[in-house]
Amino acid sequence: MSAIRVIAVNVFRESVRDKVLYNLVFFAILLMGASYLLGQLTAGQDVKIIKDLGLVATSVFGLFIAVFIGIGLVSKEVERRSIYSLLSKPIERYQLVVGKYLGLTLTLAVNLSIMAVALYGVLAYMAWMAGPAAAAAWDAPVLDPALLKAIALTFVELAIVTAIALFFSTFSTPMLSAALTFGLFIAGRFSADLRNFNQVLESPVATTLATGLYWILPNLSPFDVRAQVVHGQPVATGYLVLTTVYGVIYISALIAAATAVFARRDFK
Repeated sequence: MSAIRVIAVNVFRESVRDKVLYNLVFFAILLMGASYLLGQLTAGQDVKIIKDLGLVATSVFGLFIAVFIGIGLVSKEVERRSIYSLLSKPIERYQLVVGKYLGLTLTLAVNLSIMAVALYGVLAYMAWMAGPAAAAAWDAPVLDPALLKAIALTFVELAIVTAIALFFSTFSTPMLSAALTFGLFIAGRFSADLRNFNQVLESPVATTLATGLYWILPNLSPFDVRAQVVHGQPVATGYLVLTTVYGVIYISALIAAATAVFARRDFK
């Protein structure tokens, strides 16, 4: 466990020093600030627009962090040939894979926390400017704690994307890994439609294939509760727990697959 912890900390430190990471977080915070100006143009919907754009910015820029750093977790070590010195040390290959994954998820958690604080800061300023009379007419509190539920599920979703990027990086090039990861992310957002594919086509082969893909592809649509939170609809704690458990199971399967591939890879 000590080796995994050391690797995770090193990955976190290296990611924090990455200028691309700072740029992504900066643009996300800038978008949240711009959403306040945009909200002023729509009377009565300003708070909803700020919350919606803030959660979108958190998800989108978090996705870029997960993909563009995740695809280089292993391939970067191979290109720099530092993988040989790492493997010569008394560490197992699974420790390297798990440590790198945990390091990036820690980076994701820190950056999502920064973006969450920025979002709440914009909303707090909005509430201060509007006054208590205007706040009483809003569907949900400005500083709604339910926003944290949406951000938490976004983190789990991005943790799945990170595991996908790590899996592809164990055997593929960075460009191909990025394309495959983005492709699976998009497919995962719409994988729930495959369940009802038999209502569109009558082909048994196509229906069987669609059903198989439904169970294999990550189902990412349940992690998006932005609409419910923005409109003040409750998100049950049980739903939050079950969705998180599904994410943990899928991540565990991806990490196991990535470890199996990496363990069989020959770097000679």
